[in-house]
Amino acid sequence: MESLSLPVLNPLLASRSNLLRNQSSRMTSPINNFTRGGISLSTVHRLRVGVVRMQAVNEDIDLKQMRDMAAAKKRWDGLLREGKVKLLTPREAGYAISLSNKPLLDVRPSSERNKAWVKGSTWVPIFENEDNLDAGTLSKKVTSFAMGGWWSGAPILSFNRLFLSKVEEKFPKEAELIVACQKGLRSLAACELLYNAGYENLFWVQGGLESAQDEDLVTEGVQPLKLAGIGGFSEFLGWTDQQRAQAAKEGWGYRLVYTARLFGVILAADALFVGAQQLGHYIQELRGH
Repeated sequence: MESLSLPVLNPLLASRSNLLRNQSSRMTSPINNFTRGGISLSTVHRLRVGVVRMQAVNEDIDLKQMRDMAAAKKRWDGLLREGKVKLLTPREAGYAISLSNKPLLDVRPSSERNKAWVKGSTWVPIFENEDNLDAGTLSKKVTSFAMGGWWSGAPILSFNRLFLSKVEEKFPKEAELIVACQKGLRSLAACELLYNAGYENLFWVQGGLESAQDEDLVTEGVQPLKLAGIGGFSEFLGWTDQQRAQAAKEGWGYRLVYTARLFGVILAADALFVGAQQLGHYIQELRGH
């Protein structure tokens, strides 16, 4: 699945020619004779150039990802348009499961599957949560957290290289498979992989399991199926679109829970602020003695 993979680039790694060029400039440039605040102007210049280069590399990565995504969407639209993958609404998928006993293949990661699932479905994730503790993975997690992961709770995912082999262990190539994920995008990627591997009786759940109504599918789990894809601090406060829709159905009792949580966060933040002030005063008094 080369077209779906994201480029792995490290903007901090310079090419050998750039390294030699920088070394040469340090030896010949007269600006090295001047300093500002203990830092040479040449160092400041190199830092600025480095930042510009990192921004350029990041823009190139984003552009490549956009192009890859556009190319993938074009292929997926072709699969649907040519009838190689059939489209089902969540309600139609529910009918097919209950009346025709068609199997549902759930390709969501464990972070979503563990919260809610369709009863009797088979789970083989196409992307799985990245649980490695190597430096590269930790760096990705820190970056993701800082860029909004703390709010959305979106996990770092990696492609499951055993996806096809696991599906082939469970289903023959002639099986009629209903393929679903939370929002509908990853299941399309799974359909493309399965079709290229020889599966020709594929059905894709449009909009994903998140778009299903309560009566469409028989579900199990600790949460409603609509809420399985949310997380982070926004979920804790109940500030997601899915939770607002759920609150509109369930009324004030549901809203009061999250209102109480919000007040709890405000009180905790206020207590921390007051505690920090008191600690600061205490440290000042110690210094005064």
